[in-house]
Amino acid sequence: MRIAAIDLGSNSLHMLIAEVEADGRFNVLDRAKMMVRLGRGKMKRLSGPAMEASLAALVSFKRLAERQGVTRFSAVATSAVREASNGGEFLQRVLDTVGLRVKVIPGREEARLIHLGVAHALDLRGEPTLIVDVGGGSVELILVEHARPVVLESLKLGVVRLAHTYLRSDPARPGDLRKLERHVADAMEPVLRRAGNRRVQRVVGTSGTLLNVVEIAARARGEVLRGRLNGARVSAEEVFALLRRLQRADRAARLRIKGLDAKRVDSLLPGVVVLAHILRELEAPSVLACTWALREGLLLEFIARHRRGIEENERFLDVRRRSVQRFVRHLGREDAHSQHVTRLALRLFDQLHRRLGLGAAEREWLEYAAVLHDVGHAIDHHDHHRHTHYLVTHGALLGFDPGEREIIGQTARYHRKAGPQAGDPDFRKLPRDTRRTIKALSALLRVADGLDRSHYGVVRDVVTRVRDGRITLSLATDGEDAAMEMWEAARRADLLRDVLGLDVAFRVAS
Repeated sequence: MRIAAIDLGSNSLHMLIAEVEADGRFNVLDRAKMMVRLGRGKMKRLSGPAMEASLAALVSFKRLAERQGVTRFSAVATSAVREASNGGEFLQRVLDTVGLRVKVIPGREEARLIHLGVAHALDLRGEPTLIVDVGGGSVELILVEHARPVVLESLKLGVVRLAHTYLRSDPARPGDLRKLERHVADAMEPVLRRAGNRRVQRVVGTSGTLLNVVEIAARARGEVLRGRLNGARVSAEEVFALLRRLQRADRAARLRIKGLDAKRVDSLLPGVVVLAHILRELEAPSVLACTWALREGLLLEFIARHRRGIEENERFLDVRRRSVQRFVRHLGREDAHSQHVTRLALRLFDQLHRRLGLGAAEREWLEYAAVLHDVGHAIDHHDHHRHTHYLVTHGALLGFDPGEREIIGQTARYHRKAGPQAGDPDFRKLPRDTRRTIKALSALLRVADGLDRSHYGVVRDVVTRVRDGRITLSLATDGEDAAMEMWEAARRADLLRDVLGLDVAFRVAS
């Protein structure tokens, strides 16, 4: 299965495309990013141009994903949409225009997903750790002990927000910088106090802003990371030196800094202020870069929540077979009995299909009817066969046309009690050939279900033999007592006798 995880951040939109295997392992196939600055301004309302740019980016993302075979999307929106008064209106436009359903997540959930992503990319065991994710609208701080998050905080200290509020000249005025630093210190004090009490020395930085800081520092010492950002380390002194440089630089000077992402030229300084303050307060010697964060956490969360469905996607490449399995699981009717009845029904079919004039399509219908024959128990045990027919014909079974659902549903409906009757309205309305098919398939299913009357799989196999106007079903039982199964199957064999025109007998094979 191919999945796309999309993050609608305050500064940028990001998409990650991954191929997920049945066992939950995955490979990242592609990434896409578009800086749209949804969170520009005071973040009280999303601007028209920002929304239009975001819609265009999401259309491109979805087109790219579908070209690469993506079948499932998981999308979240963070600070900018969370706080905007017209955030709901924007998400409705995304649904209407792009066909993408986006979930707005609270700050603590954003922090939890970030930790999930980081924990997959870095070994967080051992010393306590502070994970710092600097976004456009918010900063997430995750305090980790023994690889588990003990503090999840989201603070309104994003770089776009801080730049708009405090950096009103270029270069920034010293007084404005002092106000910015004081605001950051006040907001972070409770979390950093708790981190200090735990003697946190390891700081992990994620997000585009902090990864750009790592890249700039590496270039300053003559190193080109080229895709080796994850796990790269930058000393606190290098961060402090970059801060001093940015504090006195105007836009033109900032653009000349090697490694600086030009799209972050107006927002990098607040991010470095945040990081420098953390390193200084904790007396941490360095910051460790992690390229995995929210999007990767979102992917991991999706895999964890949909593991069974992903496994089914890989096991059952056929949409029909996959749909049946999911339908059974949804109704809580996955059991060994249905699987065993299916095996016995198909064994009978494979030995008798020529006599019955049935082919590959009919075999498939019988298989699905056998798998589904007891799902009616989800509604009521009494007359569950009738409920099964209703569920199959009205349920969301993908890949089947209405006529096929009717054949499968009626075959399952007649697995017990009376067989098909001319007086049954649903049966009577069908074409003659279809009625004949349902009678033959339900005849096989009735016997197969009877042969597992105890639900203990006593009858392991069945072999048929026709001689002198009689069909004998020899039952392999591994020496177990099959009296109940023989009695029940014989009681339900009347329809098989009618469609074959033969007497039916049962015996236990020696």
